[in-house]
Amino acid sequence: MTNAQQMLKTHPRGAAIEAGALLTCIDACFDCAQSCTACADADLGEDDVGMLIRCIRLCLDCSDVCTTTGHILSRQTEFEPELARSVVQACTQACRVCREECERHADHHEHCRVCADVCQRCEQACNDVLSLLAA
Repeated sequence: MTNAQQMLKTHPRGAAIEAGALLTCIDACFDCAQSCTACADADLGEDDVGMLIRCIRLCLDCSDVCTTTGHILSRQTEFEPELARSVVQACTQACRVCREECERHADHHEHCRVCADVCQRCEQACNDVLSLLAA
């Protein structure tokens, strides 16, 4: 059982949307934030760092958006679906743009391949939550 799962299970109001998709998205957001931060740091250590400036920027932006999304989705009291939908949409877009950029470097930098995979998983988890928020 993950920490997010324990917290949601013990929340006096329970989950505002389907718990499985919500928990998957929260965990994916925090995992993606960490991976993007680590990828940006690894980019800074590469010899061709000048070629990775856009990748660094997008990884850091994606990390920030994912962290914020994970925090907002973790709050169930007085859950605001419209705000959650906007934030999750932004997270989906940040993950897509970061994934696309990391994929450009994946053949030369393994950390970019890993980051692209994690971004793709987070993007899918966010899309799953969006489908619930649209209902």
